Amino acid sequence: MAQHVPPLVASTDPEIPTFHWGIPSQDDSIGNLLRDEARTLLLERKNDEIPDAEAVEQMWRLLEEHAVDENLMIDYRGFKKVRQLLGPKYKEFFNGSVFFKLLQDHPLGYMSIRNFYNYVNRRRWLLQTRVGLALYDANGQGYLKETDLENYINGLIPTLNQLKGLETAFHSFYCCTAVRKFIFFLDPYRTDRVRIDEIILSSFLDDLLELREDMPRAALEANWFSAISARKVYSRFLDLDTDKNGMLSRQEMYCYGEGTFTKVFIDRIFQECITYQGEMDYKTYLDLILALENRSQPASIHFFFKIFDLDHKNYLDNTSMRFFLKAILEIVNDPALKVEDILDEIHDIVKPATPGRITLKDLLRCGQGGLVVSMMADVNGFMKYDDRQFEQEEERQEADALSDQPNSI
Repeated sequence: MAQHVPPLVASTDPEIPTFHWGIPSQDDSIGNLLRDEARTLLLERKNDEIPDAEAVEQMWRLLEEHAVDENLMIDYRGFKKVRQLLGPKYKEFFNGSVFFKLLQDHPLGYMSIRNFYNYVNRRRWLLQTRVGLALYDANGQGYLKETDLENYINGLIPTLNQLKGLETAFHSFYCCTAVRKFIFFLDPYRTDRVRIDEIILSSFLDDLLELREDMPRAALEANWFSAISARKVYSRFLDLDTDKNGMLSRQEMYCYGEGTFTKVFIDRIFQECITYQGEMDYKTYLDLILALENRSQPASIHFFFKIFDLDHKNYLDNTSMRFFLKAILEIVNDPALKVEDILDEIHDIVKPATPGRITLKDLLRCGQGGLVVSMMADVNGFMKYDDRQFEQEEERQEADALSDQPNSI
């Protein structure tokens, strides 16, 4: 009979050191309070260990004093000397591996002080951001849930210069809009959590924190997290919501994009995505917008693949693709265009591992998944592809005609 193995917890034997503390249960209010307090103190200590801006300027002055030439280069001996003068707080910045990573092709083995200064500032930013995000990690497990991210961004709003004019009443909609980009791209399997490391490694946090600085209007319009962009997305949602119930029906969504998306495509979105009594809420609308505006991204292709996979076979066959292409051709109304010809073109583009079956892996591998999505869902996208094909065919014909002409002397 198998023996029961107890979980790894704190030892009650005074001779055996504690090597693991189990996570308190939800009913253990005191244990959770103690755990939260201990974690907060740890994060505060970690934050105190990060050099502040004044300390970094002191570091720069010392580096300048120990530079070996007017080009602000430093050798390893001077590098170690500055480390000794600055103390233990800079230990992880001033080590041999960092020096040799930043070492330039200098005949005497010198490193640029400017490169090192930029490295330290970038590293400081990463450490501060890691601590800042961890403060919102309610479970202390290294990831943030959607509500945690909303709390984090809501706390950031007063610190972002470009959001100072944001109306208080719009804060909740802004947070929802901002958080959705993290969730859509960093949580494609919808686990309702995003790892902090993935947040830091993505470019999204850079785009968000960029709003601390002055930015030209063109850059703000291109930044998903700007107030201009968030208001624009929300305004489009309100314009579609003709009955003003805060949700979008199929009939209302048929008008999206000036009607260039086929009704069968819109219907499939309502079948596959989360709806409430048959209507789409703002979060699902944001998922759709993010997918459409980033059609070539893996998360977007994953989103659309579920829409196109009519029978949940985990592959697209000719039957399912005909369903969407026929709807496109009905709107285009060009007798010269044949569904079977377009199917052949799609297979030539994707080159699936199994003929006649296009899997999600095939779409991701071919690098043209966004094009296939446009051809099957968006009339404008299909026409752009068809026009491009027509132009390429004309160019080939002209080239063939020129090659058939006799060479003139």
